Amino acid sequence: MGARVAIVVGAALTCLLVPAAARAADAPSCTGDVSADAVPRRPGPALRFGIGPLVQAGQIGPAPAAAAPEQPARTDSALSRLRPTDGAFVLRLNRFFWSDGEAGFQHYLALADRFTRQGYLVELQVRYHPGPGQEGDIGAWTRHVREVVRRFGANPRVVGLQIANEVNFTVSGDSSDGAYQGARDALVQGVIAAKDEARARGYGQLAIGFNWAYRLDPASEESFWRSLRDKGGSAFAQAVDWIGLDAYPGTVFPPAEAPGRERDGMVNGMSSLRCFAAIPGIPASIPMKIEENGWPTYPGRSEATQADVLRTMVTAVDDFRGTYNVTDYRWFNLRDGDTADPQPFQHFGLFTSDYREKPAFAVYRELIARLHRVERAQTRAAKPRLTLALKSRGARDRRHRRCRAGRVRATVAGRDRRLARRARFRLGHRRVRRSLDARPPLGRIVYRPGSRGSRRHTVRATVRLRDGRLVKLRKVFRACR
Repeated sequence: MGARVAIVVGAALTCLLVPAAARAADAPSCTGDVSADAVPRRPGPALRFGIGPLVQAGQIGPAPAAAAPEQPARTDSALSRLRPTDGAFVLRLNRFFWSDGEAGFQHYLALADRFTRQGYLVELQVRYHPGPGQEGDIGAWTRHVREVVRRFGANPRVVGLQIANEVNFTVSGDSSDGAYQGARDALVQGVIAAKDEARARGYGQLAIGFNWAYRLDPASEESFWRSLRDKGGSAFAQAVDWIGLDAYPGTVFPPAEAPGRERDGMVNGMSSLRCFAAIPGIPASIPMKIEENGWPTYPGRSEATQADVLRTMVTAVDDFRGTYNVTDYRWFNLRDGDTADPQPFQHFGLFTSDYREKPAFAVYRELIARLHRVERAQTRAAKPRLTLALKSRGARDRRHRRCRAGRVRATVAGRDRRLARRARFRLGHRRVRRSLDARPPLGRIVYRPGSRGSRRHTVRATVRLRDGRLVKLRKVFRACR
């Protein structure tokens, strides 16, 4: 079985790595940090944890593998044991294919409703994966993406859309979208369309992003990231709310690691993604999410070792979350697709396909609870430095009192403004709905001048921080005649 995974994964990587040797002179400089010990650990907001709850995993190749049927009650029970008692937990729903049409919409809308009703947050993977006649039709694809935003964004607990999947990985149509014609255009135009539709609809909770498979040969990666820059320009970079990392040290790349070296693999993946993302102009202030991270079990790879590797990789992400601005972590996956199936990507679960618990489940549960508890205690002890700043066209002094002329814009400011995830504003008792900014500092036009005379107005902002806390801000101003 160990040889089988080396053949399956290694064959896919070899066909990409061989050309790199011939083009070594063109290799970019984004090799990343290779040793975790040499990287400084900087503080950052607490990680928001999650997992993939669905049973079927993508296979390296053109076709999926059959999965043992889900038992929803047992899935729900397992998830309830993982989530922190006083914090958010995100479920990543994958394999929503464009080719599935309305049936796909109905299936995933039902899943989103099922999980959000239980109090979870949901992030949806919106796969390009075109059907017959769809491949390369980017206009039809962007119309589909806009429909996804309209139908899923109406649920306030659907908090993220991942547009396409692993477009840099070009040899596996089942697991990744890079194998299809027009995939890079689909990624760029899909992100832009999704963000535009979310803004137009006022779905401020819906963060738009994309992911990257760690990693292929340097020349292939350079080509991929330069194409995002050339095809998308500043419109693409400004539409990206987050970037995602899919990393499998010791399984995919590198295909094998010495015990404990998975820590170096995670640091190399995070630092490489930061470097590559700068090519299309995505700044370090844009959050990174670990969208997929896992280690499969099968003969030769024990369940006890999976638990040790999980602890190593999660701890590495937590240690360097501030260094690379990482806000989220998802383990791949809750349950094996089919434990009896020899294909390696069927075996990443914290449970077997018949819901027998593996040791890694208890380790992940303990890490979520402990890291969340420690971070909550630390952040509660440190009051965030936030203020409510008001700006207008000008201010006049009437009868020795300051008043504001023209439209007034309220902005969340202060040294800790990057801890803010979103904000809701009110002018008196009226909620202000239209958001001007998708990223901190958050701001809205809260007042437009009318025909009435000088009046005293109270602006309030309720700010949601990345660690889940709420901060309330208040400021008063007078409007000029």
